Amino acid sequence: MDYDVIIRGTGRYVPERVLTNDDFARIVDTSDEWITARTGIKERHIVAPGETASYMSEMAVRKALEMAGADPAEVELIVVPTVTPEHVYPATASVVQGRIGATKAACFDMNAACSSFIYALNVATNFLRVGQYKNALVIGSDIMTSIANYLDRNTCVLFGDAAAVLYLVAEPRSETPRGIRAFDLGSDGTAVDILYQYAGGSAAPPTPRTALDEGHFVYMEGPEVFKRAVRTMEQTVRDVIAKENVEPLEVDWFLAHQANSRIIQSTQKRLQVPAERVYINIQRYGNTTSASIPLCIDELNEEGKLKSGNKVVLFAFGAGLSWASCYLIWEGQRE
Repeated sequence: MDYDVIIRGTGRYVPERVLTNDDFARIVDTSDEWITARTGIKERHIVAPGETASYMSEMAVRKALEMAGADPAEVELIVVPTVTPEHVYPATASVVQGRIGATKAACFDMNAACSSFIYALNVATNFLRVGQYKNALVIGSDIMTSIANYLDRNTCVLFGDAAAVLYLVAEPRSETPRGIRAFDLGSDGTAVDILYQYAGGSAAPPTPRTALDEGHFVYMEGPEVFKRAVRTMEQTVRDVIAKENVEPLEVDWFLAHQANSRIIQSTQKRLQVPAERVYINIQRYGNTTSASIPLCIDELNEEGKLKSGNKVVLFAFGAGLSWASCYLIWEGQRE
């Protein structure tokens, strides 16, 4: 049987500690004006000691399950897209499972960089759509400040920490289209060297030398990433809505990965859609990688701005170079 996959709960956790642009101006050669003009970011949240990826995930999950009226013990699948897992192994998803008491759940992590959340959402949706599981948690959780180089003003100002989650439920197919409808995923592996973390994997295991060479930090060729991101995000949005015979102007909300406000605004102009339909919250959080899209969804949901029947597009671009988009029709929580 083919099921509809519906988002029944959303949640987020954002650390209390805030690092403003003025704080960065005391660390590196930069200013609030410089950062804001180039990125749209005004501040970002950073973890305190003891706030791990699984802790943030747990806090977000508890909110989502409470919203859905769901019991953690009944959760059947947990997927954590992340580029900053708590450990190389076990999976952060397994740690989260233990923290919330989801004893039935299958668990694994995924990594497609900033596209990770949509990739993971696609995988979880497919499991539910064919009836293998009845429900799933997809938890974007990243502590990007753990791999930010605070001597590099071009990258350190970009990142913040957060976790956000969607709780998905498989429900009998409705005659009226609803829920998660279509995906578009892709990658261009010929350009992996313009955005990557060199050291820490099996090709360059951690050593004192890799630490001294700053190999464990984010490396990015900003202008080239910018050009490719705008072009690719426009195309993946067009491709995913075409699968459902939808035009850009029919979409109610465009929720982009929050990497740079200028990238998002440039994509909006290329799609020729109203700016008020494109949600931006990067000014408050910076780039939280896999958490950024579900964080947008939870904010909109909490504020009551997502209405039943709204057509929504999620889209992202990241290292790999990966891209991903998802088209859904919002139904939300049961009354």
